[in-house]
Amino acid sequence: MMKEWATVASWDNGVATLYTEAKTSCNSCNARKGCGSHLLNKLGPEDAEVIKIASKQPLKAGQRIEIGIRESSLLGSALLVYMTPLIGLFLVAGLFQALFHSDLASASGALLGGVGGFILSKGISALIGDKEAFQPVILSVALPPDILRVDATRYE
Repeated sequence: MMKEWATVASWDNGVATLYTEAKTSCNSCNARKGCGSHLLNKLGPEDAEVIKIASKQPLKAGQRIEIGIRESSLLGSALLVYMTPLIGLFLVAGLFQALFHSDLASASGALLGGVGGFILSKGISALIGDKEAFQPVILSVALPPDILRVDATRYE
């Protein structure tokens, strides 16, 4: 199970809205000044992914929860997204090469097959994305942020 911590933005009628911060390895690396990835990360938006997930337990804004998703569904999604356009690219390029005997036709077929494979994978992911196996689940819930108070005053 792939695990990630998320912060609750809101909870309403059994649906929690969460956000997770994008993690990069730039914070742990010491080669920041000479690294192009660190520069690109600073240029890009520091966006957080927003997720809606079912939760029977009432949650408070700011509360941290651990969510998880199965590795098999993650690997299946990656296989669908990467392999479908690649297979479409090779199949249509080969078909156009066999039919028209031209490199230009083969290149056009490769472009057409790649785009068609991408559209096909997007359609398939829309169909299977709502299945339970592809949905994240709540693994653990941390204490609400306002439950722990420290009183710094001293009694004499």
